[in-house]
Amino acid sequence: MRKTLFLDRDGVINVDVHYLHRIEDMKFIQGAIKALKVAVEAGYQLIVITNQSGVARGYYTEDDVQTLHRYMGEQLAAAGAPITAFYYCPHHEKGVVPAYTKSCECRKPRPGLVLQAVREHQVDVAHSFMIGDKPSDVATAEAAGMDGYLFEGTDLADFLLPILAKRGYDESV
Repeated sequence: MRKTLFLDRDGVINVDVHYLHRIEDMKFIQGAIKALKVAVEAGYQLIVITNQSGVARGYYTEDDVQTLHRYMGEQLAAAGAPITAFYYCPHHEKGVVPAYTKSCECRKPRPGLVLQAVREHQVDVAHSFMIGDKPSDVATAEAAGMDGYLFEGTDLADFLLPILAKRGYDESV
């Protein structure tokens, strides 16, 4: 069983630009790379859980999402913060692409994607937590049986390092 840091994507790892799907529009949040690297050093695997309703709305495709995730994963791995997995929900009830226009269990705040990740990546739920920038992210974590933290700042390292310290990680070691 592995302790895991679950992360929302837009507004936590990367700057939230409206329906991000192009590599050239992707910028990491200030302190994100440092924060994620320290989390890995603290023994956490990193898993991203993100709603991507732009697929259902017809703004971009699942291939676009996967291409962006591969790029982000490569950048973070090269910086010492490898992402174990990216999970995304392409659905939305108000979509225009019929295959994706529906209510589902994988769309946050429902915990479907987190529970799938728990099964597929041997997650120790009792020692895991989630960071998101919306109350629905916190609700997702709580529905999955773990702590959720609402990131409302501008620097992810400033936000995450005290949480890791409270959970027993000493960065000076």
